[in-house]
Amino acid sequence: MQSSVLSGKTYFIRTFGCQMNMHDSERVSGLLDSCGCLEVAEPAEADIVIFMTCCVREAADTRLYGQCSSCKSLPAPPGGKRVIAVGGCIAQRDGAGLLTNLDNVDVIFGTASIAHVAELLEQAFVEGGHHIRCEEKDSGAATDMPWHRAENYRAWVPIMTGCNNFCSYCIVPYVRGREKSRSFEKIVDEVTGLVRIGVREITLLGQNVNSYGRDLFGTPRFAELLRAVGDTGIERIFFTSSHPKDLLPETIDAMAEVPAVMPQLHLAVQSGSSRILKLMNRRYTREQYLALIDQVRERIPDIALSTDIIVGFPGETEEDFEQTLSLAEQVGYAHAFTFIYSKRAGTPAATIEDPTPRDVILERFNRLVKVIEDGAYAYNQHDLHTVVPMLVEGTSKKDATRLLGKSPKNQTVHAPIPEGYTVDELIGKIVDVDVDRARTWYLSGTVVGSPR
Repeated sequence: MQSSVLSGKTYFIRTFGCQMNMHDSERVSGLLDSCGCLEVAEPAEADIVIFMTCCVREAADTRLYGQCSSCKSLPAPPGGKRVIAVGGCIAQRDGAGLLTNLDNVDVIFGTASIAHVAELLEQAFVEGGHHIRCEEKDSGAATDMPWHRAENYRAWVPIMTGCNNFCSYCIVPYVRGREKSRSFEKIVDEVTGLVRIGVREITLLGQNVNSYGRDLFGTPRFAELLRAVGDTGIERIFFTSSHPKDLLPETIDAMAEVPAVMPQLHLAVQSGSSRILKLMNRRYTREQYLALIDQVRERIPDIALSTDIIVGFPGETEEDFEQTLSLAEQVGYAHAFTFIYSKRAGTPAATIEDPTPRDVILERFNRLVKVIEDGAYAYNQHDLHTVVPMLVEGTSKKDATRLLGKSPKNQTVHAPIPEGYTVDELIGKIVDVDVDRARTWYLSGTVVGSPR
């Protein structure tokens, strides 16, 4: 689909937030490629600058305002006109309201409107002015758009959009809409096509993958989807995110029985206090969460568990926080994303008053980080003096002579480039690493055998 207006123009995309945002950026990039545009590495080189935004935490707003404003000082592009666009969750939430703080933005498109990016950009170049499209309902057209992937061996595959959970602190249901599952056949066909072109690893994406299919079939069919995707010949399957209330026994069975499903599970707990979980509208208790962990480990004993935890939710007491610490110690996460609560206007939690001093919340946060680090270090010791298959991604940022990649448990792995090979020859290959060093956030060792 060539566009006479956009053809030959350069573009730059900066993405904030989750994997779903990153995949949306791939779709926007693919659409612009099909219009004859060319991606560049810096905003100063671009005729089109696009910010794909996240609004889960307040810091994302601040970053967007700063980076958009910095575009004002960029030199004019060769064509004389630069179009600034904002997409994603902040765009969906604020719409035209963004122009109050960002008067240099030309195009605003919401999460359900990315299929219309090209026409909005064309209008901005031809007509000038502001062009805004923030539809409430997702037509699903975005999942059929072309994509531009940075890696030819790995891909994100969206299986659903939106969320029905309405956790009291979370803005996502308001900016991503209600759950909408893609058809079973489209997902399997997409993965089959990816296998055909050499993709080895996929991540199935959704705000709550465990409820996949509920809107289509009346009951979740995520376990069935995992088995069908595993039959395509794909070598590695990850998925995110999983809500504990919807993690069914049949899904745990599929994880254990489908060889391509990697032994890693991200299961966000958010708090270890049942009282706080109720205030968060998470719809499970501490005891139910820990019982799930036991069920998963019974079927997949060495699984790597990761999570999200919020510190400082309004009304959290020291006793509540101690419950979170003890849960983290009991589970022993391989990795965790820890956050200080960020008030999001429009969510129920934003109306809850909290007298807890900021320095108390920071002190609790630091205590939690220490527990998480200790658990991650202990978990990684299980792989010391074992051979771990690593999917090579490139080289370490700190040392270009060392390979960097991921294990089946999503651990970062480092190893010297083996003699006789170049990095380019190894990217996308799987190499076995004999691990002689296990640290908190990575494994390190020596490549043994031949790449495959």
